Amino acid sequence: MPDPSYPIEGQIVLLAGTQASVPLDRLPDLLERVQMYLRENRATYDREYERISGPREADYVCAESGRWDSIGTELRLSDRERDAVRRAHAAQFERDGRRLDRSEEFEATLEIRDVLAVSSEP
Repeated sequence: MPDPSYPIEGQIVLLAGTQASVPLDRLPDLLERVQMYLRENRATYDREYERISGPREADYVCAESGRWDSIGTELRLSDRERDAVRRAHAAQFERDGRRLDRSEEFEATLEIRDVLAVSSEP
């Protein structure tokens, strides 16, 4: 069951933290901090980027490649922290693509876009 503060499932959080070498006890706080930032900027994202509805509590924003670098800079995330957050959002997007039977489309999107999972909860 996903944490209500961010739309990333627990198993994905563990995997992303391990792959990016970020302490697992630190990653939930990072994801929450990023989620607050994404919610604050949601109106801008809705105007500027394609949005895909997810099967759960998330919508996905398909931003330009490199958007995670900009977010990381704005939030002063280390390279590893930014990589862990990016991996978590991408992995959740891929998992939801399988749930929606749209795996190929979602994987192709990740090749050319940065995907941001934004909670549909206020």
